[in-house]
Amino acid sequence: SAAHAQKEGRGGGGGGGGIKNRSCTAATNAEVPVPWSRFSAWLECVCVVTFDLELGQAIELVYPHDVKLTEKEKTSICYLSFPDSYSGCLGDTQFSFRLRQSVGRSSSWFGHEDAYNRDAPVTLQKEHAHFHGYVYFRQVKDASVKRGYFQKSLVVVSRLPFGNLFHSLLQVIAPEYFEKHEPCLETVCNEIDQWPAPVPGQTLNLPVMGVVMQVQIPPKVETSGGSPVKQPQTEVPTIFYYDTVLIDLHVIRCFQSVLIHMQMLWELMLLGEPVVVMAPSPTVSSETVLALVSAIAPLRYCGDYRPYFTIHDSEFKEYTTRTQAPPNVILGVTNPFFIKTFHCWPHIIRLGDLKMSGDLPKQVKVKKLAKLKTLDTKTGIYTAYKTFLHKDKSFIKRLLKGIQKKRPSEVQSAILRRHLLEQTESFILPLERYLESLMPPQRSMSPWKTPPQIRSFSQDEFMKTLEQAGPQLTLKGDWTGLYRRFFRSPNFDSWYRLRHREMTQKVECLHLEAICAADLLTWNKDKSEVEIVDLILKLREKLVTRKHQLPVKEELLEKLEQSIQTIISSLPEDLQTLLHRQ
Repeated sequence: SAAHAQKEGRGGGGGGGGIKNRSCTAATNAEVPVPWSRFSAWLECVCVVTFDLELGQAIELVYPHDVKLTEKEKTSICYLSFPDSYSGCLGDTQFSFRLRQSVGRSSSWFGHEDAYNRDAPVTLQKEHAHFHGYVYFRQVKDASVKRGYFQKSLVVVSRLPFGNLFHSLLQVIAPEYFEKHEPCLETVCNEIDQWPAPVPGQTLNLPVMGVVMQVQIPPKVETSGGSPVKQPQTEVPTIFYYDTVLIDLHVIRCFQSVLIHMQMLWELMLLGEPVVVMAPSPTVSSETVLALVSAIAPLRYCGDYRPYFTIHDSEFKEYTTRTQAPPNVILGVTNPFFIKTFHCWPHIIRLGDLKMSGDLPKQVKVKKLAKLKTLDTKTGIYTAYKTFLHKDKSFIKRLLKGIQKKRPSEVQSAILRRHLLEQTESFILPLERYLESLMPPQRSMSPWKTPPQIRSFSQDEFMKTLEQAGPQLTLKGDWTGLYRRFFRSPNFDSWYRLRHREMTQKVECLHLEAICAADLLTWNKDKSEVEIVDLILKLREKLVTRKHQLPVKEELLEKLEQSIQTIISSLPEDLQTLLHRQ
């Protein structure tokens, strides 16, 4: 489970020095170093957004200076980096947002993302079409400012959904930046430019401003044992941190007032239903949306989601049109104006402030959408949705009793996460078993024929398997109806495409292994030169295209290479010369 970063001994503003205009060693071309290539493996840029009396919210600074943001992206970052006027956030506030990248933008990660995304869990993969923004906003009274308040945000922009890491990073650097300004930011960015690239499964030490953040990104396939990583001895303070999903440990805080409706919320996420979260602040809004998205892990939520959404967003008109059904998106909003705008949406969650006192939180009620009209609408879930499965009342009682007994929120969150994880895995397991049955049998792999095909997915055939291989849960209800609805959701489409691609690779891998294990020299004895050359060319092509993509044992590939060389040496010299040139 994720452990929220411990802010220990922040250290001074130094650590790493302000090295300007430095190129990195990692590069796409060995002879020409690419500036900021290590930095861009983690971040797109760091922005400072301020309030200008004439311009309103404006970007004061982007670092590195040569980062290219489009005007549309800059405008979106400006509006998403400040709480709206209804939130009344004084002091320091942290929240996050997600915005669509401009069409035609190329990635600045210099080709590393394929390797990273191949090994990372789907919920932690780098995004190709969206940016994540992590905000540290400060608003304090300041008589020297004409408006009467100092208002500024430090924003980390990344393609990575590492909420824990980047919010922890901001807690270290933002207070220093507000005091020391640009030189401090330059130092920090140069330090980040020294970080090792994110690699799933490895423990990485990330030094910044006299603190080391120790990070372990979980691999796609969980390693056996799961023993905790030992902290190395170091002279500087360490922030020990695990990032497993999009948000921190205290997911219970987001759901405490809706615990009796967790079954409904889980189903809405599983089915990719349109949901609006109306919250009193961007912090509550963004934490709740990200908690909802992560509720169906390890399944990836494949609709759009916006942890913090404003009326200035470029997609505002797209999402509020009433000429068509609402899109598959979760929107987190704070402006009461949205109550009127979204009253026709099918599912609306109205939340109050998140408080973690020992008192039993009042559970919000499910209400009819028709009651969502006035700006002072009470907290509640406004929907006509009826769950396919019944509530797990004993589990809800366990969590509510934990609140009464003042059980630590980390423990409560771990209990809730485990429950949601088991429910999702139980739902997916019958689908996984059915997919396995679609794979061609290994005995059908012939080195002399093209790989056999994977059978097509049949919903009706799958439904027939549920009696023997249905979800291993005590929850009663209409499982068949839930699966049929799931098949129409974007989450199923994305899951099936990914799994089909992985299955295709597995077939290719098994076929390549069959070729590697085949007795090519015996096959070669009664074949014509044309057939032999054709085989050699096909094998070489397969080796080149598949060698780096498929997990085939190195010794098998070496054996195949030796067999090819032996066959070539048996051919006439002119053919040998020709094949060696290939």
